[in-house]
Amino acid sequence: MRSAAMLLAVLAGALAAPLWAREVVDASPPTDLSVTIYRDPDRSEDQRLVRDNPRGLAMISETRRVTLRAGESTIRFVGVAEGMIGVSAIVTGLPGGTIEKNRNAQLLSPAALVDGTLGNRVTITRTNPATGEASSEQAVVRTRADGGLVLQTAQGFEAVRCAGLPEALTFDRVPAGLSASPVFSVDTRSPEGGTYEVTLTYLAWGFDWQANYVATLKARAAGTSRDDAIEIQLLSWLTLVNDNGQSFDGAKLQIIAGRLNVTSDYAGLADPPVAERLALTCYPMGSTAAGSPVEYPYPPPPPPAPPPPPPPPMAMMSEQAVIVTGSRMRAAESAVITAAEENLGDLKLFRVPGRVDVAAKGMKQVAFLDQSAVTARYLYEAGCDPYDGIAAADEPAPARMLLVTKNEEQRGLGLALPQGSMTIYEPTSGGERLAGTTRLRDYARGQDMELELGDSAQVFARCAAVNKTGMAEGSKSWTAMRASLTNANSHAITMRLQLGWAGDFDIRFPGKKVMVTNGYQTVEITVPANSERSFDWQLRDATRE
Repeated sequence: MRSAAMLLAVLAGALAAPLWAREVVDASPPTDLSVTIYRDPDRSEDQRLVRDNPRGLAMISETRRVTLRAGESTIRFVGVAEGMIGVSAIVTGLPGGTIEKNRNAQLLSPAALVDGTLGNRVTITRTNPATGEASSEQAVVRTRADGGLVLQTAQGFEAVRCAGLPEALTFDRVPAGLSASPVFSVDTRSPEGGTYEVTLTYLAWGFDWQANYVATLKARAAGTSRDDAIEIQLLSWLTLVNDNGQSFDGAKLQIIAGRLNVTSDYAGLADPPVAERLALTCYPMGSTAAGSPVEYPYPPPPPPAPPPPPPPPMAMMSEQAVIVTGSRMRAAESAVITAAEENLGDLKLFRVPGRVDVAAKGMKQVAFLDQSAVTARYLYEAGCDPYDGIAAADEPAPARMLLVTKNEEQRGLGLALPQGSMTIYEPTSGGERLAGTTRLRDYARGQDMELELGDSAQVFARCAAVNKTGMAEGSKSWTAMRASLTNANSHAITMRLQLGWAGDFDIRFPGKKVMVTNGYQTVEITVPANSERSFDWQLRDATRE
C-alpha cells in the first residue's frame, strides 16, 4: 500500500509539473548584416522619391550567435525592423529547425509598463510645488492604462493625477515580453545544446532608393563643333530611404534595379508593433463639467538652451582652414569605386563596395558609379504634320534638344543604368554652368540612350505639307512636304526629322536614307551655322486599299 501511495504521489507531481520547460534565450546583436533594397514598383522614373512614406521593400539578412541548452527553447531576435513582414522570415543554422514563429505586437511604452505591472507594486512620488519637497510611497496598480489609473496605497484607493500635485511613477522592472525594440521569436528544439551561428532573413516594408546622376561636359578643343563627339564625366549617387525606426550599421548593401512584380499587400502584412502612450484624464482643478485632460508622463518641454558664444578668432581661423575647394572635391570624386553589377533574372543587382550605415528614419547618398570618359553627341529633333499646310504666317517651333549616346564600352559605359534624375553641367568661360536636367529610365547594356534636355532657343523648325490644306485622309496620291530649318548657333547642328509613323506612310526623301527610330520614320540632316535650309520630300498614305 505504501509503494502504491508513493507511486501515485510521484505521478501526481509529474502531471502537475510542465512536461518540457522551454527556455527563453536572446540572440546576440547582429555580427553581420546584409541589406538588399528593392525600389517601389509603382513609382515611375518621373516621380520623385518620397521620404516620409517609402513603399519599397528590403530583404534583410542578419547573422547572430545564440547559446541553447538541450531541449526546447524560444529564441528572441531583438531589434528587427518594425516594418518586418513576419510571414517571410526564415531562420537557418538551428540544429533542430523551427517549430513556431512569433512577432511581438507591443513595444515598451508608458501604457505597456502600467498594463504589465497590473497587481504589482510601483513607487509613486509626489512633489509639493510650494516647497519643492518630494515624498514617495509604495502602491499597487489596480487598473489598466485605458483612460484612468487607480493605485492602492496605505490610505486606500486613489486615481493618479487627481491630487493636484505633480506625480511620477517608478517601476522597479520591465514586465516580461516587453522590449524597446521590435522582437521576432522562434521556438526550436536542440538535441544536445551548444552555441550556434544562425541567420535570420526577412522582407521589410518602408524602404526605397533612386539613382541621381551628375553629367559634366568636358571642354572641347578650339575649332571643334558642338556636335562632334563630346566627352562627359558621369557620376552617380545612390539615394537610400529607410522609414523604419531601426538602423542597420555596417551593412553589405545591394540594390535591385528593374521593376519587381509584387502581388501581395506587403504594407498590410508588415503590421508594425505599437508603443501606446499613457493618457490619463482627471479633474484636479477648475470645472469638472468641462474637464481638464492631462497627459502623463510627458512633462512640458524644457526651455531652449541659450545660443553658444561666438568662437574666438583662432577657432574661426581653424574652421576656415578646412574649407574644401572645388579642385579637392573633384579629386575626391575621382576616387569613387564603381558598384559591381550582377544579373538577377531579368533584374540587375548592384553590390555597393564596402560597408554602409542604413540609418533609421533617414535618407542618405552613396556614390556608386564614376565613368570619367563617356562619349555622346547633341541632336535636335522636330516633327512633321502631313495633315497641315505651311502658311506664311506660321511661326516655326523650337526643336527639342537630345543628348545621344549608346550604353556600350566603346562609349565609356557598358553597364546597366538604373532609372533616376540627371543634372548636366557644361563648361563656359566663367566656369561650369547648368545646361539642363532630365530623367533616365532603366537602360540595359547595348541600348541607345536619348536624354531629352528641353526645347532649344537657337534651333527652330517648320515642317508640313506645301499646300494650304495638307494631305487628305486615305489619299492615294503623293503629297509634297517641306521642312524649313533655322540654326542660329555659331556651329553646325544635326537635326532629326520625324516624318511619320512607321507603316502609316510611304516616303520619298531625295538623297537621304529613311530609318525607323522610336516608332517614327526619320532622317538626319546637317544644318550649317547661322543659316536656314529647306528640304522638299513626298509621302502618301500606306494604309490605302
